[in-house]
Amino acid sequence: MNGSVLLRNFVQAPSTPELRPSTIKNADGSIKPFYLTRAFKYSADDTFELEIINSADAYGKIPLVRIVIKGHIVWQGDHPIAAGAQKVNFIADQAYEVTPLVQGFADAMNQVASKGFNQWEVNSMQSVMGKAFAPFGLAQGQTFAEYDLIYVYDTMLFWGARNVDGRGFDTEENRPTNLQIPLVRQNK
Repeated sequence: MNGSVLLRNFVQAPSTPELRPSTIKNADGSIKPFYLTRAFKYSADDTFELEIINSADAYGKIPLVRIVIKGHIVWQGDHPIAAGAQKVNFIADQAYEVTPLVQGFADAMNQVASKGFNQWEVNSMQSVMGKAFAPFGLAQGQTFAEYDLIYVYDTMLFWGARNVDGRGFDTEENRPTNLQIPLVRQNK
């Protein structure tokens, strides 16, 4: 299946950061929250661009980092979550870019991800594609991929909801079985 008829440009509803569980735990063992907003663009040749802004706060007022992922969607067939839902693999084979938006994030990257990178600076993008990047769990030479799902209902685009323990969709076994908060079609 090709999603060219259904997929166009989708964004999160304005001013609505999404809450996701991260793999990082708080000191008390509880799961640390992860706040983000997303914008997704799809082209008829099954390429996509996803922009994520990760924020320090639930209201999205303190943006930490911009992440841009570009690549291909590989359609895998029907997903049982809903009639019309499709299993998809998102393959980041064109770009995986990270841009610190505050000094604290740049400083943290200079501590934990300096090898193979220039000095991390605010508003200065660096590619992490194919590089070891511990903060995102990327290994040298690895092409980032997610085993996900797509479900379009009216003007809403649903992907799979994150696992409650923060695990990513890095294997077929971790492919999501629930829907997350939808993106809405952007009229452009």
